[in-house]
Amino acid sequence: MGLVVQKYGGSSVADAEGIKRVAKRIVDAKKNGHQVVVVVSAMGDTTDELIDLAEQVSPIPAGREFDMLLTAGERISMALLAMAIKNLGHEAQSFTGSQAGVITDSVHNKARIIDVTPGRIRTALDEGNIAIVAGFQGVSQDKKDITTLGRGGSDTTAVALAAALDAEVCEIYTDVDGVFTADPRVVKKARKIDWISFEDMLELASSGSKVLLHRCVEYARRYNIPIHVRSSFSGLQGTWVSNEPRGDRKVEQAIISGVAHDTSEAKITVVGVPDKPGEAAAIFRTIADAEVNIDMVVQNVSAASTGLTDISFTLPKTEGRKAIDALEKQKGAIGFESLRYDDQIGKISLVGAGMKTNPGVTASFFEALSDAGVNIELISTSEIRISVVTRADDVNEAVRAVHTAFGLDSESAEAVVYGGTGR
Repeated sequence: MGLVVQKYGGSSVADAEGIKRVAKRIVDAKKNGHQVVVVVSAMGDTTDELIDLAEQVSPIPAGREFDMLLTAGERISMALLAMAIKNLGHEAQSFTGSQAGVITDSVHNKARIIDVTPGRIRTALDEGNIAIVAGFQGVSQDKKDITTLGRGGSDTTAVALAAALDAEVCEIYTDVDGVFTADPRVVKKARKIDWISFEDMLELASSGSKVLLHRCVEYARRYNIPIHVRSSFSGLQGTWVSNEPRGDRKVEQAIISGVAHDTSEAKITVVGVPDKPGEAAAIFRTIADAEVNIDMVVQNVSAASTGLTDISFTLPKTEGRKAIDALEKQKGAIGFESLRYDDQIGKISLVGAGMKTNPGVTASFFEALSDAGVNIELISTSEIRISVVTRADDVNEAVRAVHTAFGLDSESAEAVVYGGTGR
């Protein structure tokens, strides 16, 4: 039996009973002959509560101190879990991200992992211990400050450790039984996927599917680490995410893997942009210099009478103010007329590698939205994804309509969501 990395989310360790249940599952893996490394998130809504507390104290908390505060949640989880495991008669040692050797860049609140040096973890394993690591955190390479990896960063911690330790698999335990064809909170008839390729999972994750973080899947694909997404509340097999189906199991690549949605984005329209070379470059250089990530971009056809055009793009709501301020400062240099900001939008994405060889997918997608009375504002495509922006109020209905139109509805029981508040 080889080394296994297990990651448990906040809903799995939300209270004392949950921690004891997780401890038993970890001990069972150890009894089965595995070396076990565990990555834990903060308990329940602890991170959100710490963010709320910080905002009450300071409207714009300093990045370094904010990271120091947020990492407290995972340290509580790892210590309690180690205690619970010891209570079951097995030795466990807990480690912060920095003690585990998770080295990051210096960008506070959304640091990226640049190296993992798990010497202390290997020593703990060699001594027969179970290693418990606080997820979501690391230490900057230059200043040795504590950093956090951004929302969902514990998944990335787990995959990075799995790669560094040459683990057989990285098991991501959450509050659903695997990856579904849509969010089971929205589509009750969503169907669990047995196996999905890294390629399709990357598109779903970047399109709003919250079961796995995009960076986590990207890291796993780069180092070819199989991910097993499953529930800590049941003993069912989950979803395997890998380059190829494991073992002798032959799973045919589905035409459509799933429907993802995202209501965390906003839309900015730059109105009255001179239609000449360099204008779009100036706009997006301004956005890049403000360290704002953008998603979809659409430029309208310019009006012949004025020679002006509009450019619209989507971005995270949390970065809307920063983008608007940056563009306003460059208004004179760029020469646009005005800015429009809209945060009542939603994105719906259809994902599937089978789109490459199956004509008619695009037509069926737009027909389903039309039949549901959903108006489309922006469209973006790739080889295996079609995304549209609609009104936020239409998102849930649109997801259900598209899911049904492509025959993704399960004929069996409704999907179960075991825990979590969705905050």
